Amino acid sequence: MQIKAPRGTYDILPPDSDKWQYIEKVLRETAQLFGFQEIRFPIFEHTELFERGVGETTDIVSKEMYTFRDKGDRSVTLRPEGTASCTRALIEHSAYSGVMPVKWYYTGPMFRYDRPAAGRFRQFHQFGVEAFGSHSPQLDIEVISLLVQILANLGLKEYELHLNSVGCPKCREVYRQKLVDHIRPVKEHLCKDCQIRFEKNPLRVLDCKVNTCHEAITGYPVIYDTLCEDCREHYSIVQKGLQEIGIPYQHDNNLVRGLDYYTNTAFEIHLPQLGTASAIGGGGRYNGLVHECGGPDIPGIGFAIGLERLLLALENELSALNKPGCVFVAVFDKTYDMDGLKLVNQLRKDGFAAERDTTGRSAKAQMKFADKLGARMAIILGKDEMDNGYYTLRNMESKEQITVKPKDLNSTIKKILA
Repeated sequence: MQIKAPRGTYDILPPDSDKWQYIEKVLRETAQLFGFQEIRFPIFEHTELFERGVGETTDIVSKEMYTFRDKGDRSVTLRPEGTASCTRALIEHSAYSGVMPVKWYYTGPMFRYDRPAAGRFRQFHQFGVEAFGSHSPQLDIEVISLLVQILANLGLKEYELHLNSVGCPKCREVYRQKLVDHIRPVKEHLCKDCQIRFEKNPLRVLDCKVNTCHEAITGYPVIYDTLCEDCREHYSIVQKGLQEIGIPYQHDNNLVRGLDYYTNTAFEIHLPQLGTASAIGGGGRYNGLVHECGGPDIPGIGFAIGLERLLLALENELSALNKPGCVFVAVFDKTYDMDGLKLVNQLRKDGFAAERDTTGRSAKAQMKFADKLGARMAIILGKDEMDNGYYTLRNMESKEQITVKPKDLNSTIKKILA
């Protein structure tokens, strides 16, 4: 029986891997412009980290995590998101003892046992940033502007930025009680999950994907109306700052985000061209998360982007992605195989992408092979070339040929490729 990749996972083969590399390059370079540096953390963590950091009432922890016992009978979990791991690393390495704020970015696979769909997989990929150490709404503005700049640098100009404030523990407790009082009379109309969790964390009901739950709680109170003075002022500065730098947004009362650690500013980015699955990323503040995970009381803010959905949105733009093309060394006489080997080796040392045939193809078949590889030019080695001390260069697009002395080879290649 043929063994296939597990459901909800997939292989990334060339030329699709070129698209991934391009997107990841833009993401990294843009984050670095904003002063973020890369962090790499483990694929799996102790399960307790996500239970404490993400929240036991979330769908991620209660239903979607890949959790197992290792050989030491410890409960470990494949990472379902990146913020909790960054927080653990911040605490473990006392990274907060240096220059603040600490600004990190990461990219890589995450794992959630979810129903596979377009742009949604059980192993999926995220790019995210985290900034620790500042309560200022100016940092919120900076992080959001980084997300918008990433879209601009990728050529995605049509987007919707949804914005809300989910308050602080003080004003959110007031809101929690109002929401519980609103939901309790219609509890029987909720899905089983919401019936269980609405008393402990009623915001999860707002985030539920079951339509009947939303219909049951129609007219529910909005969190903005219960914000305390400090939270209202924080949110007002964020809104004003985005207006000042020309970033359009829409206030969204329904935006509460799906994780327990969020406080104050919450945001999502939508690409309308993706239809119903338009949300490609989002984030917000999590001022209590570091303390909850065993560290000092340090605020934080961040976001994550789903790369699969980003690729869907960029499908047309990336279809015309140009590769620089290689130089193909065509050896027309086997007598000169070693000369071809040395030439390819030298070209690579000099910084050129170079290829040659290693399967014994005929001269004609080598040129067809060069075309399939997308070679921009071919350097032909035959008896005439080797006897007279020159190379024949063929432009693979125009089919024009010129002869070049070895000392002029590199400069001629650069001119043609340019």
